Amino acid sequence: MADKIDFKKSMKALYAPPVGRFVEVDVPPLSYLMIDGAGDPNTATSYKSAVEWLYSVSYPLKFASKKELGRDYAVMPLEGLWWADDMSTFLTRAKDKWSWTMMILQPDWITTEMVDAAAAKASAKLGPRPASLRLERLEEGLCVQTMHIGSYDDEGPVLAKLHGEYLPQHGLKETGHHHEIYLGDPRKMAPEKLRTILRQPVRRLS
Repeated sequence: MADKIDFKKSMKALYAPPVGRFVEVDVPPLSYLMIDGAGDPNTATSYKSAVEWLYSVSYPLKFASKKELGRDYAVMPLEGLWWADDMSTFLTRAKDKWSWTMMILQPDWITTEMVDAAAAKASAKLGPRPASLRLERLEEGLCVQTMHIGSYDDEGPVLAKLHGEYLPQHGLKETGHHHEIYLGDPRKMAPEKLRTILRQPVRRLS
């Protein structure tokens, strides 16, 4: 049996940015288990269901990989892509206006057939499979990111500095959805101790 892989360590540049400082990273194409939705994540039942489904499929995938392929790995943290028709709602925290794709990174060797089998097992407990549940390749390329320590609702000033200062000062323009990676569990940690990677895909202005 091969050693257990921790992708947070093998891709440290992507999962351990500095606190209080923006850095540029080149993110390779990565595979994610994804579910789409919209609305306030604190109140939308679809959000809670999406998160439950992602973990209920990701763990059986890990076990299947270990048993059938002899390849073990740590299940990765929850991540999310966020957007809105009016992006200023992220500064005002008007969460009912937000759309999202929640997702968990999967190893390259996980297949759609494996996802289907794991989802079938999860449906015995959770009911019908969400229509948007899928394995999808995400290509972000050049990104700017930082580590935010604290409540999710305190992200506004950091995002304002990123989009209002750092990007224009460095000749960069947004190209994709705002991306968050949750390294802390809000159910178990005080809000001021939560660690969240804030990532923005960009392109260079020529």
